[in-house]
Amino acid sequence: MRENPTGSPAGGTARGATNSEDGLRFAIAVARLAADLKTSDVVVLDLRGLSALTDFFVIGTGTSDRQARAVLDAIEEHARSVGRRPFSTTDRAHTSWLLADYIDVVVHIFDEEHRAYYDLDGLWGDAPRVEWQAQPPEAGTPDA
Repeated sequence: MRENPTGSPAGGTARGATNSEDGLRFAIAVARLAADLKTSDVVVLDLRGLSALTDFFVIGTGTSDRQARAVLDAIEEHARSVGRRPFSTTDRAHTSWLLADYIDVVVHIFDEEHRAYYDLDGLWGDAPRVEWQAQPPEAGTPDA
C-alpha cells in the first residue's frame, strides 16, 4: 500500500469523523464513474453500523488491466476535483485487485477471477446495497 504522502488523513478528517451523507454521495459518484468507464457489476455496499473501518465499499470488475488502472486513475481525478485524496492505494502493477481507501469509502476494482475468489459481496452479504443507478424516466413522461 502507498501511504498518503502528506502524512495527514485523506480529506482532512480522522477515520469515522466524516459526514456519512458526503461519503454516500462520493460512493455513488464513484460507482457511476466506474460504470461509465465499462466496469462491470458495480455495487455499493453500505457498511455503516457493520464496520468500524469504513462506511461504504464500491466494488466492480474490470475488463482488462489497462481498463482497471484507467478507472482507478479517473476515480482519483474525480476525488481531487471534490477535495478528496486517498489515504492509501495499491500498487497499480498488480491489477488483479486495485484498491483506493478514502477513509469513509473504499474502492475495490477486481479482475473477474479475484472478485469471485475474495467474494467481498458475499463476505459482506448482510450489508445493504445502495441503489446508485440513475432512475429511468417514468412511462408517460416527456423523457420516456
